Amino acid sequence: MCTRVLWNTNDLAVLTGRTMDWPESTQPLIVGFPRGRERNGISPAGPVDDPNPLRWTSRYASLVTTIYGVGTVDGLNEAGLAGHGLYLEATDYGARDDSRPAVQAGLWLQYLLDQAATVAEALALMEDVELLKIRVRGRDANIHVALEDVGGDSAIIEFADGRAVVHHGMQYTLMTNDPTYDEQLKSLAAQDFSHPSREIPLPGNVNAVDRFQRAAYYSALLPKPTTERQAIASVMAIMRNVSVPFGAPYAEFGVYNTEYRTVTDLTNRMYFFELTTSPSIIWAEFDRLHLDEATGPVSVDPYDDSLVGDVTDRFAPVTLAF
Repeated sequence: MCTRVLWNTNDLAVLTGRTMDWPESTQPLIVGFPRGRERNGISPAGPVDDPNPLRWTSRYASLVTTIYGVGTVDGLNEAGLAGHGLYLEATDYGARDDSRPAVQAGLWLQYLLDQAATVAEALALMEDVELLKIRVRGRDANIHVALEDVGGDSAIIEFADGRAVVHHGMQYTLMTNDPTYDEQLKSLAAQDFSHPSREIPLPGNVNAVDRFQRAAYYSALLPKPTTERQAIASVMAIMRNVSVPFGAPYAEFGVYNTEYRTVTDLTNRMYFFELTTSPSIIWAEFDRLHLDEATGPVSVDPYDDSLVGDVTDRFAPVTLAF
């Protein structure tokens, strides 16, 4: 069901980790999109007809992980904004207002990465846009989004009763799934993980509330890094801790196993990806990607067993529907 952890208090870099938890493969591709790409906010949602789709041309290049070929669920842009879409059953986008342009949920995050340089800019963009729920492979795309920028700012955006509920500030570093973020914060307030020790009892289940609190504990436990490598390893360690074992039986436990983990380094514009069924972490350097409007997007498939380490030079042109 996914977890996001932001580390914006160390002296080296603004870092974010996330897990992707789902009962089947999301068919991820790691894609570099050049700026200048024209998009329709409804396609490729499948059999969806809308009278007023949002249309835009991307201002910023981005490096993202896609989901089922219908949208973006994780990534960063060249301006220093990153975002992560996680599942939230309680999501309610509300009734469609045809007078306002709409973007389907799978392209929500891509729209923000295309058009915003900061968290504040992304929040401003949301004021004039409708979110449209789609159904993919038999499941509703009920998502909430976490955003952060290179300055360390952060925001959590959820939709309840048809309106956006926003938690904006550097202190909002964690996100999992249901219940809503307000309720997660209330549950966390009942614990004190600000001074972690080995005597503190730690929630150990795989449900969203326990993962939220466990992420809070380990985030407070992070040592001051002296190298970027140490910082990346620290965040990845938390993401592994809150992961669900691959192949966990959903029918018995009501949870989804972790398909992959990512760590985003906004300061150095690096993107790290760990597929749970692969022995190797791979990564890409944004600044070395050859992103050109004329040649279009480029990608690597993380299920390619030949990939290991720095894969920046392995990106190749790809045709996508969005």
